[in-house]
Amino acid sequence: MSNANGGLGFVFGAVIGAGIGAVAGLLLAPRSGEETRAMAADSMSDVWDKAVDAYEKGANQVASKINSVTPTVNAKTDELRAKVDLARERVDQLRSTLSDSVNQASANVQDAINTVASKADDAAEKAEAAAADVKVENVEA
Repeated sequence: MSNANGGLGFVFGAVIGAGIGAVAGLLLAPRSGEETRAMAADSMSDVWDKAVDAYEKGANQVASKINSVTPTVNAKTDELRAKVDLARERVDQLRSTLSDSVNQASANVQDAINTVASKADDAAEKAEAAAADVKVENVEA
């Protein structure tokens, strides 16, 4: 981060310095106006070239960093996708297993209810038969 700020500061300083130098050169130069304008144009051209070079260097550094990080990011993304897919498969398996277990438990409960109901009916029939065999006599005192 400090390299980028330092490079930008250098470019900014170079541009300011070139501007100040050009103004001082115009004011203090013992040359003709035409020569001074040519020198100013050359100075501005040099400053522009340095600024473009600094920009290209910075852009290349950023592109290089992005290119060096991209494979790692892609690998981590693929790894995370694989983990998410595996988790989804496990959830689907658990859901299926749970559904099967619930269905089996429901069937077992229904069988138990039917068995208890059948035994209750048998007991009721036996109680009715036993009650039919019982004779009640009135005893007078």
